[in-house]
Amino acid sequence: MNKLYTQINSGKFKGKKLLIPSKTTTRSTKSLVKSSFFDTFRFEFANKIFIEMFSGSGVMAAEALSNGAKKCYGFEKDKAAFEILKSNFKSISSDLIAINSDCFNGLQTLLKENNDEFIIYFDPPFDIRDGFNDIYEKVCEAIKNLSNHNAFLVAVEHNSDVKFDEIIGKFKLFKSRKFGKTSMTYFKKEI
Repeated sequence: MNKLYTQINSGKFKGKKLLIPSKTTTRSTKSLVKSSFFDTFRFEFANKIFIEMFSGSGVMAAEALSNGAKKCYGFEKDKAAFEILKSNFKSISSDLIAINSDCFNGLQTLLKENNDEFIIYFDPPFDIRDGFNDIYEKVCEAIKNLSNHNAFLVAVEHNSDVKFDEIIGKFKLFKSRKFGKTSMTYFKKEI
């Protein structure tokens, strides 16, 4: 079986290749979606923690670190995908930390231990894993639970058929962009 790779497109680790886990358990972020996200927020990463939920290969966290994030975390529950994530992160920097955990439970623990400002990127495998029928309800609940933490930005990569409420907890939707069957929706905390 041929191995599939993605790569970091910008910043100090530009060109670094990352192995992609099995397509039966993860869905890699499209290059166009990734480019749009980093073109929009590239200068917002300095001194912030970046947290990639449903990390897969970890390319979004690695790209964030490459573009100036202070430290990056990647959550991946699937054991085989986690081993690839851990290997990808180890090949780049000790400031990339792979966590083998349910991201919803693990996120709350991580945030309690950290006072830095952070950016969270949700990328649930919306079309490929069984048992993910209610994934967007869980994502919305997780966003609500961020209300008492130091969130700078919450980004959700999702199926374009899904629409989010304008307000989730203390977060307001400020931008949404469609890329065919995939969309990106962004939330910022209202002050």
